[in-house]
Amino acid sequence: MKKTIDINNPENDQFLEIMRELMETSELKKIMPAISMFGSARTKNTDKYYLMAEEVAYDLSNLGFSIISGGGPGIMEAINKGAYRGKSNSIGLNIILPHEQEPNSYQDISFNFKYFFTRKVMFVKYTSAYVVFPGGFGTLDELFEVMTLMQTKKIQQFPIILVGKDFWIDSLVWIKKQLLGNSLIGDEDLNLIKLVDNKDDIKQCIENFYTSEGNNYCLIEHKNLL
Repeated sequence: MKKTIDINNPENDQFLEIMRELMETSELKKIMPAISMFGSARTKNTDKYYLMAEEVAYDLSNLGFSIISGGGPGIMEAINKGAYRGKSNSIGLNIILPHEQEPNSYQDISFNFKYFFTRKVMFVKYTSAYVVFPGGFGTLDELFEVMTLMQTKKIQQFPIILVGKDFWIDSLVWIKKQLLGNSLIGDEDLNLIKLVDNKDDIKQCIENFYTSEGNNYCLIEHKNLL
């Protein structure tokens, strides 16, 4: 059956916008290796996690990793701020919202996205590790997205590092008790993440993963959660 496509259809404009966002950000492949880092936009600049995020981004930038954040305020700002002081690129993937998220001023490369899902592709496509500080729904969305992609073998396994044991431990206990306990995930799925409390452990985890034979040291020791 012959099909006619109306090129003036507004839906076609949306498709072109999506393709444009994906094509324009393809230049990120030039900045590899990179690490994506996440956390709340609401975190104050005096918070311990803000300060730690800035230090971690600086250290990882000096190791030769470009640093990718969501480009906004809070912990995202701390991430870009630290990376901006370092030797490698500081990259912000900003999202355009009804109440517009103001891009922070510490970015060597900045993109503005209209669509969340194209933005999420870029967080994952060029990254070599995933560092997640405390955050809200957006942070959780990114975390579970990448865990699902690894679980289903859509992307290769790389370190997923959760920063802040006090913040994350109850969530991990719930995952083990309810999801694993009811056979909704496999035991090996808990081996996707590492729980840490200080910047040295973050750096060591990434170094171990990429220097160890088999790249398998950055796994969570979850047996004693309950």
